[in-house]
Amino acid sequence: MSHFTSEDEALLQSMLRQLLQSVKEKITGAPSVECAEEILLHLEETDENFHNYEFVKYLRKYINNTVGSVIEEETEKCTTAQNQGEVSGYDTLVQRVTFTLLYREMMHALKNVMMVVVESLINKFEEDRICNKEMDSKTKKEHQNDYYTDICSDSDSSFNQSYTFMSQEQLQLLVKRLDPVQPKEVRQEALQTLCFAPPSDILNSESWPNLRKHLTMSLSDPDATFSEKILRFYAKTFSSSPFNMTREVYTSLARHLELYFLSGEYSLRISAGLDVSNTDIDRLLKKVRLLNEYQKEAPSSWIRYPEKYMEEVVESTLSLLSVKNPPDFLSPVYFLALLDIKAAWFKKWTHAYYSRTVVLRLLEKKYKSLINAAVQQCLDYFEFCKSAVNKNSTVSDVSQQDCSDKQNCSYTGPELQYAYFVHSLCLLGRLLIYKQGRKLFPVQLKNKKDPIVSITDLLVLFVQLIYYSPRYSKTALAAHTDSYSPTSLVMEILQVFCEQTGCAAECLYMDAVIDALLHPVQSLLSGTELYINCIETTLIDVADILARIAAVEDGLSLLLYGENEKNAKEDSPTAVHVIVQFTKKLLHDDISLLSGSEILPVVKGAFIFICRQMYRTCEGLQMLIPYGLHESIGEAWKKTSLLSERVPTPVTGADSTSSISLELKNILLWEETLLDALLNFSATPKGLFLLHSTGTMNDCVNFMFSSLSKKLQTNEYEEFGNRVIVTQMATTPTGAVALQSSGFIKALVTELWALLECGKDDLRITQPKSTPVDPIDQSCQKSFLTLINLLTYPAVFELLSKRDIPNKPMYSLREVPTDIIDIIDRLIMLNSEAKIRSLFSYEQSHIFGLRLLNVLCCELNTLLLLETQYKVSQVLLTAQEENVTDTSEGPGDFIIDGLSVERNHVLVRINLIGGPQERILPLRVLDEGSDPYPWPMFSSFPLPKCYLAEIPRKAEFRQDKDLDKLLSLLRSPEKQTGWTEICRKQFCKVMKARPDIISGTILAELIEKFVSHLSESRLDCYFSTGNYKAMDADVKNESLSPVQQLGVEMTVRYGKYLNLLKEHDENGLCFLLMNCEKFLKQQQRTVVSSLCCLRERYAGYDWFASSVFLIMSGDGEKTLAFLQRFSCLLVSAFLWLPRLHISMHLPITTVESGIHPVYFCSAHHVEMLLKAELPLVSSAFHMSGFTPSQICLQWITQCFWNYMDWSEICHYIAICIFLGPDYQIYMCISVFRHLQQDILKHTEAQDLQVFLKEEALHGFRVSDYLEYMESLEAIYRTMLLKDMRNIRVQHT
Repeated sequence: MSHFTSEDEALLQSMLRQLLQSVKEKITGAPSVECAEEILLHLEETDENFHNYEFVKYLRKYINNTVGSVIEEETEKCTTAQNQGEVSGYDTLVQRVTFTLLYREMMHALKNVMMVVVESLINKFEEDRICNKEMDSKTKKEHQNDYYTDICSDSDSSFNQSYTFMSQEQLQLLVKRLDPVQPKEVRQEALQTLCFAPPSDILNSESWPNLRKHLTMSLSDPDATFSEKILRFYAKTFSSSPFNMTREVYTSLARHLELYFLSGEYSLRISAGLDVSNTDIDRLLKKVRLLNEYQKEAPSSWIRYPEKYMEEVVESTLSLLSVKNPPDFLSPVYFLALLDIKAAWFKKWTHAYYSRTVVLRLLEKKYKSLINAAVQQCLDYFEFCKSAVNKNSTVSDVSQQDCSDKQNCSYTGPELQYAYFVHSLCLLGRLLIYKQGRKLFPVQLKNKKDPIVSITDLLVLFVQLIYYSPRYSKTALAAHTDSYSPTSLVMEILQVFCEQTGCAAECLYMDAVIDALLHPVQSLLSGTELYINCIETTLIDVADILARIAAVEDGLSLLLYGENEKNAKEDSPTAVHVIVQFTKKLLHDDISLLSGSEILPVVKGAFIFICRQMYRTCEGLQMLIPYGLHESIGEAWKKTSLLSERVPTPVTGADSTSSISLELKNILLWEETLLDALLNFSATPKGLFLLHSTGTMNDCVNFMFSSLSKKLQTNEYEEFGNRVIVTQMATTPTGAVALQSSGFIKALVTELWALLECGKDDLRITQPKSTPVDPIDQSCQKSFLTLINLLTYPAVFELLSKRDIPNKPMYSLREVPTDIIDIIDRLIMLNSEAKIRSLFSYEQSHIFGLRLLNVLCCELNTLLLLETQYKVSQVLLTAQEENVTDTSEGPGDFIIDGLSVERNHVLVRINLIGGPQERILPLRVLDEGSDPYPWPMFSSFPLPKCYLAEIPRKAEFRQDKDLDKLLSLLRSPEKQTGWTEICRKQFCKVMKARPDIISGTILAELIEKFVSHLSESRLDCYFSTGNYKAMDADVKNESLSPVQQLGVEMTVRYGKYLNLLKEHDENGLCFLLMNCEKFLKQQQRTVVSSLCCLRERYAGYDWFASSVFLIMSGDGEKTLAFLQRFSCLLVSAFLWLPRLHISMHLPITTVESGIHPVYFCSAHHVEMLLKAELPLVSSAFHMSGFTPSQICLQWITQCFWNYMDWSEICHYIAICIFLGPDYQIYMCISVFRHLQQDILKHTEAQDLQVFLKEEALHGFRVSDYLEYMESLEAIYRTMLLKDMRNIRVQHT
């Protein structure tokens, strides 16, 4: 622009005129000049055509040509510095470019040119400038009665007022005229001129430093007119100028206030109060308010400027607030507290890391006294409240003293102190959120017995403010949350702390803080005198914080075990014991101080909710079991339900409030609270078992289904929780029956059918739905997973046992399934033309059914039930036989389509037993190329041999010293002291070194000898067994149930494949199973129950006995003798599930529940250890709505058949027999550890339960994880064995 011609000037004028003409409507609609400036400044954000204006294009091109190379160079430097980690606080790209010489020259040239252009544009207004003095006087007249109310903007100015563009000479003259030595009239006229000048010109001028000094001095002028106009100028500057300019204005105002408070003139006392109608006080407040408004606005822009600019603003503020006045004198922070009582300025300043580091650094190095004063103010207020409460006097609640008289514009001394207290409380609450803020503690105070105040001390103080500060009346519960009361402020702060993980760990999770929270609770429990304002609301607030703490893993651990679990003192119970004892007393109405309270049910519900947060977890439930809280809640519900039965039926059309009293509504609400509390016991296996003992299972499930139907649960976490509860319920027969009777299953099936077959009627179809490309459409995935969670073997047996498939000759298109049997009939067993024709989406729906069948048949007991009752294999084979091409020569080739591929996979899965290396399952996808499906299909048995993997040849047996030593120990008739432990250590040694040799006859001898010895020891015998004489070996197959007969066939087929059995060993297995049943029947009790599983013999097949039969190479008599001795041991209860079927060794309540100890003991502890050892896996299960207990029960019930190879199954049985029943739990944890990455991946893919049920445990070897299991034993054995031995204890 050094060669700027008249043509360039004309061009620029034209472009600038076009821009102004385009935005004319926006500007003329602005209420003030400042607003018009704001519109122009933010035009890029608001005008979509901004970049199309010729003037903008011209500027962009000019900047790019001038400093484009500099920008590129500096960008590259910044990128390199960031990669090397050398990023400074303020050395930003913008600053680097703007500080270059080239940029400064460009801006200077551009400014000169634009001044010429603008000057020519405003020449036509020259006559207005000649009349400037007249306009000044007129304006002065118009404004003389204005009251300066809005210091953020000059709201009473008009856009039609002219700007006074001033040259440097004029500005210098203006500075001279504003000198305090000048006459008053001259200064006033100069101020008037200043107010009309553009702030940017003033701040950029060379005269600004001198002008700033004059303005700062004039702020102290006794004539209010001066400060009024200066504040107007400052306000206009703040609203229309960039931060790099306004910072100087701000610092000068802050410095003026600081000097004022330090001057001898200042003499405002706290005790005298503050009259804001006083002119001097009003002026002072306006200055502080202007300062505060800028404090809240500045953070939105200061990140775009060098850090030193922001530091100037921060330091000037902290310096002002740290002014020390004599005692009883009002300091600057009092005035700031009146205008910004919740310290919003500090919240904004510490929100971003960029400014927070500067603020906290300055507080630490120079202005820590500000923090000390805030802490001191909180302590003083607390002492005032505490002394008043202890004297039984009423503390006047300053926070609620609203000015009913609008003319009352004064503050008393206590009100000023209270405002400062609130400001201090909010500032400290914000400070403690950040790690750097917490480093400012401890602080040291003067004139105190304990001068050092730590973070814990401060948190204890906050908590004590909850119950010592003034309160509302008992009925005004909701009101105080919206006020400035200490309780609501402290609650707000503590709730924020609970949400911040790091902050909660360093501040809240301390024994001293928990003790402070529990102080009123412990006082009520011990019956000591309690000086607390409004005890009910205090308890509700305390419960709210405790519940939030219990909702987080670390917080829950603190409540359960204390701050330091290892050093916990026995004589000082942890928080959980205090909470549960108090909750029980509340439920029994055993707290005299609270009797008759209107909001007692709310207090009860709040403390029940804390307990609920704890007993929803396995470790929390373990701590609560001795207190029998489930009984207390159950009894309370029964009492309440009797009252609610008296509620009259609402009359149609009548007002509900007139037909049901408020009291009875509260009773119904309390009843729902109790049911919800009981329902949440079922989040864990043992909790579900305890829930059954209360007799409220059906009511709880009905409540859950009702809540879900009304869509009351919108919280995502609660949705996961409900899915987990349904999964736990479905794993037990009583839970499955309750789900059926509540209507949950009917609703699930109906919803599924609507998604598969009907679509949504209430949506207008504007375009056709896309054809599903996945085997199971995404819309049906959730229902599919819910069905998988629901259809465990205990549930399947209760829902399908002895029920025939409808097989109707005709199905209406409007006939919607309502039960599981209908799903099997309509989606799986499509054995008639009528069923196929009844489906709108035949292929999609049938694939859904086949996929469901595939998952169900992974549970071998379910497979046996479906096969014996419905002949599933035959139906699928017939369908395959019919799915061939038509040829004149006879049967053609199989048609390869989605359905035939699915059927082929299911047929192979249900007819082959074997681990990952023992069977080959065909894939369910087509390959690319000429042979898309290389797997042979079939329509009759036997299966093609390609699906049977070759058994690896056994390695030649080599003598092993460790094994010989173990065998010699077992064969020796003399048993030395500690013989059992020696054998176990020797066994571990062999397992680690040569696991492959622990198989076949060697394994049979090892377990036979070891169990024989244990069964002769009184200490090792857990069950007493009578004498039993084996039946004749000639046992007829007809005496076995169809399920057992089919199980025998499968076992023998598997045994032959493994070369462990011969042709005639089937009789030996039948002999074994019949004798086992007879033998165990001697130890069974008669039970009258509606549950199918308790009406007759054991519901499933005896997979453990069959496994031992294979280990013993088909010797039935030898196996029976082993099992008889084995049945004395505790481990038999957990390895051999039929052992405890309706057993007299279990309490009658346990038997009647139909819940096996493997579920409520082993599986429960698997979930507990999983959370501690593999937290990511535990979280993955929770997010998927699936439970570790369900899959573990499936694995254990079928002795890991189909999941592990035979050698690993043998090792699983061996380690449990040799090393103890708790190794069953360690085994499951090891499997989950092996699968961790797969579990996380499939949780993300939302098919975790499908993966765990369908997939074998590839690559898992028991011996590889034996050391890990030993490490778990060292930590958990004592607790686990104690719980396992307690299965005979009555749980009521």
